[in-house]
Amino acid sequence: MSGGGGSIESGEPDFQIAPMIDVLLVMLVFFVAISTTQIDQVDTRVKVPVAPDSSERKPDPNQVLLNVIWKPSEQKAILNYAGIDYENGQYEGLAEILKARAGDGSNPKFEIIIRADKDTPAKEVQAAISVASQATAKLSFATVNRS
Repeated sequence: MSGGGGSIESGEPDFQIAPMIDVLLVMLVFFVAISTTQIDQVDTRVKVPVAPDSSERKPDPNQVLLNVIWKPSEQKAILNYAGIDYENGQYEGLAEILKARAGDGSNPKFEIIIRADKDTPAKEVQAAISVASQATAKLSFATVNRS
């Protein structure tokens, strides 16, 4: 009968390191891919408002970030999703992309987190809410609890 490792006489199984290294490399690639996806969604141009009672968000694959970037020099807001900027005339295309990402309503856990710049006027945030609400009714706003 064939054994699964060391000889029967020695009583000690032989440890195979090659499969363990394969598993570790696969896990490393997985975590690197996941972390870069989460980092890409956060836009550093957005200065999120401070809220002392805010709590840390746990990464969730059912959540996507919609950044609202305020450009005071041009007095206009730009919506940013997945690294792509959308201006006022392109909001319909963004709404379709968000609907597709939501699975056209098939994912009840899908949520859009709006990261609006703290200086953005309310009417521009309302425009972002209007676009996001075409994909889902679950909306949240991002804040930080430190200045």
